[in-house]
Amino acid sequence: MASTPTEHPSTTSSFPSRQKPIPYSTADGRRTLLSSILPPLIFGTATFNTQYNSDPFTLDTTGLVTSALTHGIRAFDTSPYYGPSEQLLGDALATPFVRETFPRDSYMILTKVGRVAGDEFNYSREWVRQSIARSLARLHTNYLDLVYCHDVEFVTPAEVLEAVTELRRIRDEEGTIRYIGISGYPVDVLGDMAEMILRETGEPLNAVQSYAHFTLQNQTLASPRGIHRLRNAGVDVVPHGSPLAMGLLRRAGVPQGGMGDWHPASRALRAAVRTASAFCDQHGEKIEVIAIRFALENWISAGAPCGSNGDPASGLPWQHASNHDVGGGAKLGVSVIGVSRPDELEKAMLVWRSILDGLEGGEQTAVQAGRWSRAWEWSRNRRKAVAMLAEGVQEILGGWFDFEWPSPGEDFVGRRKSGGGKGDVGELEQEGEAEAAWLTPAASPKAAPVEYQGEVADDKGLPLR
Repeated sequence: MASTPTEHPSTTSSFPSRQKPIPYSTADGRRTLLSSILPPLIFGTATFNTQYNSDPFTLDTTGLVTSALTHGIRAFDTSPYYGPSEQLLGDALATPFVRETFPRDSYMILTKVGRVAGDEFNYSREWVRQSIARSLARLHTNYLDLVYCHDVEFVTPAEVLEAVTELRRIRDEEGTIRYIGISGYPVDVLGDMAEMILRETGEPLNAVQSYAHFTLQNQTLASPRGIHRLRNAGVDVVPHGSPLAMGLLRRAGVPQGGMGDWHPASRALRAAVRTASAFCDQHGEKIEVIAIRFALENWISAGAPCGSNGDPASGLPWQHASNHDVGGGAKLGVSVIGVSRPDELEKAMLVWRSILDGLEGGEQTAVQAGRWSRAWEWSRNRRKAVAMLAEGVQEILGGWFDFEWPSPGEDFVGRRKSGGGKGDVGELEQEGEAEAAWLTPAASPKAAPVEYQGEVADDKGLPLR
């Protein structure tokens, strides 16, 4: 079988210099628009969790975060619900090299509140305050750039309104939060919530994050039900996460970490994806390569109505880039992508920068970054090839295209997390009112390799989400 075509080198190395602040300001009650500073590529750290890895503490998270910064990534997405993710990310950002080379104001931290465990939620004012204080401590920072209410489809509109109201109070009175949004899976619920918040408060959300809704399998977020409805509700930025649909669109199948097989996709949907993967194999490609490139490349334009003018990480060594350099000054749709290993990060950045090479101005930027003189032409041709295979995948998926699995599922019974009212983070941890315990290095199970059949064992270097 023919090998998958490789992307061209993403950048040239250079000695690092202290990075400049992201241009944020607030005056007369008005703050810089999130869409003017949020980078269009965000490093997601849901993979720093037992859902995707048996033992997150065995990952080189410090190396991954440092490498992401040196590649030009300037935003990190996390959540207390992602097990030790906040802790691991915070420790990585607190290393001497990062603190000296990448001051806190040169990158953005996005986290969440409200989801405690798989079936536990707490959107109360008391819990929101405690969760924010704990996130600040874990992430070793005195402010959070963006805070989402996590998975809003599992709670009532009244609970979401209570949480958003408290987050805005913290923003205005304490200054430890800059922007506020909501996140979740069902696009219709996100639209309902965004409209409700605008109607009830007179102030729109800064961001609404959806996931697995702009992929080879589901593109609902680009429909009138999705980004256009959210834009009409005044939402400034709509980031899209998980271009691989939480690992569904992988040749090796859905990832299984310490939590086993948790993915909500049915057997029939997984079987359709396997058939689509075999189709890609027949044309010398891996389905995840096609899926990643298709989603990132097309969301740049499809997500532009609620996109960003932030640093696109185009590969100019140690320089702040601009979408005036690549993209002609237009907003670029914002994507979140998660990785677990250095080779996954490198591959993701190669794909991302090849996509940027095909945009207006990309030809000159690629040359300045030390890439190929014909990178623009190669990128345009690659886009055509990916688009053709994407059409073939969607034909194979048939009725599974644009299918949404229920969230919450029919058998879901939610629980409200008890506690609240204590302002001390230490008390919160000691009394067990934190998220469900995660594996610590001492308690972690012995690592066991997962065996796949055939050539899949060699299928490495690609993001999990």
